[in-house]
Amino acid sequence: MENNKYDIVLFGATSFVGKLTAAYLLEKYGYNNDLKWAIAGRDAKKLENLLFTLGCAELPIIIADSFDEESLLNMAAQTKVICTTVGPYSLYGSLLVKACISSGTNYCDLTGETAWMRLMIDEHHEIAKEKKIKIVHNCGFDSIPSDLGVFILQHEINKRWGMYATKIKNYVTSLKGSLSGGTYLSMRNQLDLSKTDPAFAKMMGNTYLLNPDPNYDGPITPNIQKMNFDTQIQSWIVPFIMGGINMRVVRRSHALLGYPYGETFIYQEVMATGGGLKGRIAGLKMMLTLGLLVLGKPNGIVNKLIGLIMPKPGEGPSAAAIKNGYYQFELYGTTTDGHNMQLILKGEGDPGYGSTSKMLAESAVCIAKDEKETPDRFGVLTPSIALGSALLNRLKENAGLSFQISEKQIGVR
Repeated sequence: MENNKYDIVLFGATSFVGKLTAAYLLEKYGYNNDLKWAIAGRDAKKLENLLFTLGCAELPIIIADSFDEESLLNMAAQTKVICTTVGPYSLYGSLLVKACISSGTNYCDLTGETAWMRLMIDEHHEIAKEKKIKIVHNCGFDSIPSDLGVFILQHEINKRWGMYATKIKNYVTSLKGSLSGGTYLSMRNQLDLSKTDPAFAKMMGNTYLLNPDPNYDGPITPNIQKMNFDTQIQSWIVPFIMGGINMRVVRRSHALLGYPYGETFIYQEVMATGGGLKGRIAGLKMMLTLGLLVLGKPNGIVNKLIGLIMPKPGEGPSAAAIKNGYYQFELYGTTTDGHNMQLILKGEGDPGYGSTSKMLAESAVCIAKDEKETPDRFGVLTPSIALGSALLNRLKENAGLSFQISEKQIGVR
């Protein structure tokens, strides 16, 4: 690792999120200062065009292909961290993780593909621990806000009362942004497999899929399946499209810590659409959209129509839309003796593009540069377990995330 030419190699730099990540790294850190980094992909012409767009012809280029193992090994051997946007990861990511393990190189990505993550855990977690490598999935909107939100809230509760919350409910109370083309394709692949492969469907029904032991016998807390009125916050709630991913990631973090919140710890995540008639109508619209996504048949007319209006991988919203996006999570933690604490987490920028690209970039920089400040943990990890408060500080300082803690009675807004 001491002889690596680069701190970070950004693989998939010409994807839509890859371009945003490259632009952020260049603006924030330059290209050949304290942070040494390069861009990588399979198409030299596209990479050269990106350099022209960035206005930085000196930024190094590495040519590598997701299906060419030799090129991936060559790329991984040159850097401390591979930061990749190339998804769906179940199609394009496996050889790259293998190359990082072989090269002793750290890795971070944007995946929300839990079945693929399970495969990476089974194949690489123990050897990554042995070789002191951090393989960090979920370094974007799914699942950093949820994972770090629970991390912060539990830390504050423990500091205040010397115990942990045994129940945390996370409400997504506002969100303005677009579902990225890569995220939609990954989601579509998983939904279609769930309809055609019974074994895959069973796996996706496992709420503890990402726990070290996927057969862990914990409390059953699946994502909600229908719209309800939540009296705690006086709002209609519906399933959150990322909730199933985020809840599994939070549970893995808890398990990797050794279950300090107790083996009956419950975490749920929902979308709040507001109170009254307006909130109910918004909830019904959301349920209709989710229903079309979930119930559409593989290669059926509904899926084809949805595919026409969804962005394709490599496409995305305008710069103004990315800048003007935002999101807010409200997490409520409750201890066994009735103490309550609230965390309000806010993010600037379109969650799937602007905010995600910054979170991914800062995750990679944190792995590369903050070795003394990050937890001494290795393997296939979640962001909070791999990077902890070091990442939290970077996101607060650089990436537009803010956190506000208050002690208040749950249900009082």
